[in-house]
Amino acid sequence: MSRIGKKAIPVPAGVTASIEGKTMSVKGPKGTLTLAMRDEISYSVEDGSISVQPANDTKQARAFWGMQRTLVANLVTGVTEGFTKKLLITGVGYRAAAQGRNLKLQLGYSHDVDIAVPEGLEVKTPDNTTVEISGADKQKVGQLAAEIRRWRKPEPYKGKGIKYDGEFIFRKEGKKK
Repeated sequence: MSRIGKKAIPVPAGVTASIEGKTMSVKGPKGTLTLAMRDEISYSVEDGSISVQPANDTKQARAFWGMQRTLVANLVTGVTEGFTKKLLITGVGYRAAAQGRNLKLQLGYSHDVDIAVPEGLEVKTPDNTTVEISGADKQKVGQLAAEIRRWRKPEPYKGKGIKYDGEFIFRKEGKKK
């Protein structure tokens, strides 16, 4: 039995959830999100909550149960509060600047790195070494943060690079004489 899957997902006021065919859509103040429903799982929207149960007693249905419940909970959280990832840039001359629907990064290459911001996401640069990505879809926010980080991962000797806020970088000792 999935401990996470057993819990019903509360739907706050101002949020509506509906099931049409094989998709569940959740509409709220930050937009509308949809999820393709699995055949192994049965979803039901009752008064003020969404419940997720396995449709049968197969191993595959039990395996999908908790994850599908978490995905539905992420839809509800996304349309109400949204998700945010914060990236910190460390290094001499490394900086970022948001320009409309683009993010311009200077990361020590011979060229600037321009990253297009997908629809539904918002990128802010409070200062030139911090990037904040926010949006309703948790997967899109995390994917864009990973793509930005991939340009210059933090290195273990000086700690230069792009890291997540709160990420611990294991530091190594340099050469000894």
